Amino acid sequence: MYKPLVVDKIVEKDICTGCGICTAVCNNSSLKMDWNDSGFLVPFEINQCDLNGSCIKVCPFNPSPDDEVKTENEISNIFLNDKGLNYHKRLGKYYSIYAGHSKEFRLTSSSGGLATYVFHKLLENNEVNYLVTVKKSNNDSFEYQYNIICSKHDLLKSSKTRYYPVSLSTVINKIKHLDGFVAISGVSCFVKAIRLLQVEDESMKNKIKFLTGIICGGLKSKYYSDFLASASHKKYQGYSSPEYREKNHNSTAGDYNFNMIDSDSVKRTIAMKTLGDMWGTGLFKCNACDFCEDVSNELCDISLGDAWIEPYINDGKGSSVVITRTILAENIIRQGIENNELVIDSIDEDEFIKSQKGSYTHRQDTISYR
Repeated sequence: MYKPLVVDKIVEKDICTGCGICTAVCNNSSLKMDWNDSGFLVPFEINQCDLNGSCIKVCPFNPSPDDEVKTENEISNIFLNDKGLNYHKRLGKYYSIYAGHSKEFRLTSSSGGLATYVFHKLLENNEVNYLVTVKKSNNDSFEYQYNIICSKHDLLKSSKTRYYPVSLSTVINKIKHLDGFVAISGVSCFVKAIRLLQVEDESMKNKIKFLTGIICGGLKSKYYSDFLASASHKKYQGYSSPEYREKNHNSTAGDYNFNMIDSDSVKRTIAMKTLGDMWGTGLFKCNACDFCEDVSNELCDISLGDAWIEPYINDGKGSSVVITRTILAENIIRQGIENNELVIDSIDEDEFIKSQKGSYTHRQDTISYR
């Protein structure tokens, strides 16, 4: 095992979500991402670092950030500075708030298919040349990782939610050598790390043109998948092809299944509602998530999450809430409505907050207790 990295004791205090941007800063020569005992990817020191703290500057949990990037408010002033933006202290800066789904991509996605739709439009309209999304690794394992893709075919392979630890360390340095613009999807801590990298590296500020923010209820360890597999069937060793959000079209949005292929090549399924509250309890959750206040992914171009409000929650096919934060994101949604490709309603700030009520209560209202 490698010697644990001690950068202001981020890893020692177990408040690292494993985004891996720090390894990109040191060009993977001093740090390496590896599994810790809790089932999360974290950076380990493999050679002595002499970068005088450059790696901590891109850490989303840096306890001593520079004043210009002290909070999400300061960072958003750098990247989201259009005069027409609205502001709400719980939502950040935004143009519009919506709820609905994509006609084409809804049934092949975990919720409303809006992330897949937005990425597809970015490629189709030549706004970007490459997409960085999470999909299955190329090896025999079912493990997932970030990959660079540039086609609708590959995009569809990465369209569903994967509750499994991943790291941007595998792709960030590759992005630097790409000829063209890039769009990346990520949860709020990953998006913040990318923004901090863009502050430090002007070339990445230009190269990474669009960030799709996934609204996150907490990162799960790799043992979460093992738990679900064992609950599905006793022969879970050697399982493959886990499916975390198999929809029940005839029920509600929250009534979905987990399934996997067991060692006898038989599909095994279990209803998630029979396993208790996997999210409110924080089981298998990364400890760092208890110190993140960014519920709505305030630093991205567009925020996307599950629409846990009526009437959308009553539709088992899935729906998304959407916050647009840049003109490009707003135009994609508006054109989708005009072209009859999206079934979208405008909603207000209170409705959005209601859709993520549990997360706001835990991560903003009660964080001072922790």
